[in-house]
Amino acid sequence: MNPAEMAPGDARPLSSGLYVVATPIGNLGDITLRALEVLRRVDRIACEDTRQTQKLLNRFGIATPAVSCHEHNERERAVELIEAMKAGARIALVSDAGTPGISDPGNWLVAQAVAAGVAVIPIPGANAALAALVASGLPAAEFHFVGFLPEKSGARRTRLEALLAEIKASGAPRTLVFYEAPHRILATLTDLEAVWGGGSRIVLARELTKVHEEFLRGTVAEVRKELAGREQVRGEFVVLVAAQLRAVSAAHPGENAAPTVAESIARLRAGTGADEKEALKALARERGVSKSELYRELQRERARSKARAKP
Repeated sequence: MNPAEMAPGDARPLSSGLYVVATPIGNLGDITLRALEVLRRVDRIACEDTRQTQKLLNRFGIATPAVSCHEHNERERAVELIEAMKAGARIALVSDAGTPGISDPGNWLVAQAVAAGVAVIPIPGANAALAALVASGLPAAEFHFVGFLPEKSGARRTRLEALLAEIKASGAPRTLVFYEAPHRILATLTDLEAVWGGGSRIVLARELTKVHEEFLRGTVAEVRKELAGREQVRGEFVVLVAAQLRAVSAAHPGENAAPTVAESIARLRAGTGADEKEALKALARERGVSKSELYRELQRERARSKARAKP
């Protein structure tokens, strides 16, 4: 049967191919009827984590066999799955939560299926980036989804600088959307403040569709201060930035810029009498980054200062 015509209770067999199935990002009630029908009727389900998917399958009484297909085995698994689909198999692809291939495994398998002439059928549903965007209050007509920024502060700042340069070059306002883990969120906000300016308007969305769903709105400086004051930061984050030239201080560079590491250390030393090593350690705690990462940034600042001082 044509997958687009499928309806609950339809007894006709599914066509062979790869079914890219979105699953809930938290609330199991967000699973679609069509997704459940596909998961029940395919021959196999390729999962990012079979244990995580099994919870969903058990909840809805689905007994379809599951196999792993994650970032470490996707390329090898793709060969096996594509051969099966070319022979007539129906395979569903799911990630742990949300839409496969969007900052999750699956893109390689989809690309290889297309190249092999296998039908790829999207089964739409939950997506954290879009859920956060439509509830953020920020402009949604044009947005740029970045996924995850680099884990290391230096690479992350370089990426943020490149994004800022792109926006300045285009002159077009848009909303920037990316994901971040709870243990890196403070460090990322610190870098965002340093590169884009503390006055940039942002929204943080966490625990979407769950009991403790929360939206934090304000400037990056305000939101970072709010999070830094909490004893513990939990939940995966969607970070949304109103990327407008005015917001990132293009007209007056540095107007809202966060203090440098050197400036912050000088402030702490003046206020507490601490030596540089103690002040660096205190600043690392304040910003939610490692001391070694902060030290490397201090060295980069000093190197840039020396380069500017040369005739």
